[in-house]
Amino acid sequence: MLTKNSNVITKFSGVDFSKYSANVSAFVEEFSSRANKKGQFLNWVNLPQEQAKRVDEIYTLAQGLKSQTGAKKLSVMGIGGSKHTVEHMLSINGLNVRGDVVEFYSDVDSASLERFLYRLSNNVLESNFLIASKSGSTFETKDGFLRVLQMLVDAYKAQGKTEADAKVAANRHFIAVTDANAEKSELRRTSNENNWLGDLFIHDDVGGRFSAFDDHALFTLAYAGMKKEDMISMLNAAQEVSTMSLSTNLEVNDALKEGIFWADARMNGILASVHQYMGSIFENTVYWHAQMQNESVKDTLKQVAKVPDAMHHSAEAHFNPANKLCFALSVPQDNGVCRENAQSYIEALTKSYEVSGAFFLETIPTRGMGLTPEAAGAMTQLRAFATVYQEIVEKITTKTSFPEVLDSVLQPHVEFYKKNLKGGVVVPGRISK
Repeated sequence: MLTKNSNVITKFSGVDFSKYSANVSAFVEEFSSRANKKGQFLNWVNLPQEQAKRVDEIYTLAQGLKSQTGAKKLSVMGIGGSKHTVEHMLSINGLNVRGDVVEFYSDVDSASLERFLYRLSNNVLESNFLIASKSGSTFETKDGFLRVLQMLVDAYKAQGKTEADAKVAANRHFIAVTDANAEKSELRRTSNENNWLGDLFIHDDVGGRFSAFDDHALFTLAYAGMKKEDMISMLNAAQEVSTMSLSTNLEVNDALKEGIFWADARMNGILASVHQYMGSIFENTVYWHAQMQNESVKDTLKQVAKVPDAMHHSAEAHFNPANKLCFALSVPQDNGVCRENAQSYIEALTKSYEVSGAFFLETIPTRGMGLTPEAAGAMTQLRAFATVYQEIVEKITTKTSFPEVLDSVLQPHVEFYKKNLKGGVVVPGRISK
């Protein structure tokens, strides 16, 4: 089965979509009834069109942060969706390929901190810092932020500034992406109290893994040099996918087809699955998709990997007849000098996977070192919709009752380890003796 929209071409094999045709309206209605409703964590459905209204503001803030310090780099400090979505969006848009504009820090150990500072030439004055945390009290992010803040203060004092002036200068390097409500967010209070530049938000009811079009990603894209018109094209294409993904016409609803594909495999006893991405464009997409899989589908049996790197060692398991799997492959549409060999490679994988299990191939248009802006928006929104549709398809098909909020958008189990970080045993930002 071949389907095509303006940005992604998808070819399916090994799954009978006609078995689900009677329930298509029910699948879509379940999603539609929850989309953009308070407390349902599906506000990302129309987020692209809302963000398109704020593009000018975001670009003004990015230029403002650069201007007020003179620092050329931006260091993104956040974990999970606050990091992986940004890495993904930079890479698929062909930005920061040299790593010379945007750095990331999301660790808590000494060696990682030393490596991060080394990438800044051991001079924190060379960077501005985007601190991303919904609550503003995320342990890992707060630890890094407090350390860097003190380093900036010390650097300005070494230039001869007073303690008070050094703190003012240090705080000019920061911008917060957090909850708009200062009562809910410690980071918002910090931003307000220290006159950090502007207001960037993590929007309500948008989970981290679904936040690829939220402020932390768009601000970083703007800072890294994405053209304003490209950002608008990307957001418009993502919103177009939202419209198509709420259509009861299965021929145009690729997200629902992908959700059916993965749900069909699980309901037929195929618990292990594979989604591979071809080429360095998708190097960071792998981390984001793995987060989506673990937090939304809540199992660790899907292999998400980049090929060709992972192909030869993966093949030994994938093509072992004793293992029953289903497969997906996302590839860049190659128009360059490597296209003949790239196409031969894709055809070899396609033939191999089609005889080994259910399979779909996504072909995504490219431009230069990344995807086209439209394809970047479409593919990213498709992945979010398909993830949620997998749960909806499984529950309706098996006549399983729905929870008040879909399981695929919540992550209650993360609190199991978070509670063990509480109690003052470790002080974020403390300098070890």
